[in-house]
Amino acid sequence: MLEKTNRMNFLFDFYQSLLTPKQRNYMSLYYLDDLSLGEIAEEFGVSRQAVYDNIKRTEAMLEEYEEKLSLFRKFQERSAILNNMKEILSQKTLSREALIDAVAELEKLN
Repeated sequence: MLEKTNRMNFLFDFYQSLLTPKQRNYMSLYYLDDLSLGEIAEEFGVSRQAVYDNIKRTEAMLEEYEEKLSLFRKFQERSAILNNMKEILSQKTLSREALIDAVAELEKLN
């Protein structure tokens, strides 16, 4: 569950501008503020089921955006490459070839 929550938080960060204000509110309250479905429903004067349905549809939309745009996947790949580059640079014997390979990997992501 924590892994799904983390993924949704990242996807929300990347794609929230593509959501409606209501979708942003529900997702923010549910995932970022950790409110229950009942608490969100009470705040907006709707049923718990309506909140649940909206969140599930929004999650599916976020996954679809990621499938098409891959912003989160590219972010993860860039982070891994940058960490690798930091490790290469911190070694006593600098491997120029390894650093060049890492830069080439970064260039492929764009």
